[in-house]
Amino acid sequence: QVQLVESGGGLVQVGGSLRLTCAASGRNVNTRPLGWFRQVPGKERQLVAGVAWSSEFTYYEDAAKGRFTVSRDNAKNTVYLQMNNLKPEDTALYYCAAGFSGGAASSASTYTFWGQGTQVTVSS
Repeated sequence: QVQLVESGGGLVQVGGSLRLTCAASGRNVNTRPLGWFRQVPGKERQLVAGVAWSSEFTYYEDAAKGRFTVSRDNAKNTVYLQMNNLKPEDTALYYCAAGFSGGAASSASTYTFWGQGTQVTVSS
């Protein structure tokens, strides 16, 4: 089992920045891909960014490219999502997720453990 706890969400103005942090614990965390999803009411949860266990590979959805950066610190069992130049359409509940060892960080189906989510609201 894997436990994930997100923090860092909040209210920010258009063009602002936030950094989300996720503390991970449990079985083989450092060998799993870690990622961030977001969900708005009435829509499916979508993969925003993912990072392989070694950090040698990262994935971003098109809307996040050039603005978001995903990173991990295996010594701290932590994954981050730095979000810059935020837009109103980035408003969502953001979830940290952990995948199965060997899974592709770019595939939503890789992820099998979820945190409780942290709300990000971008005001215009």
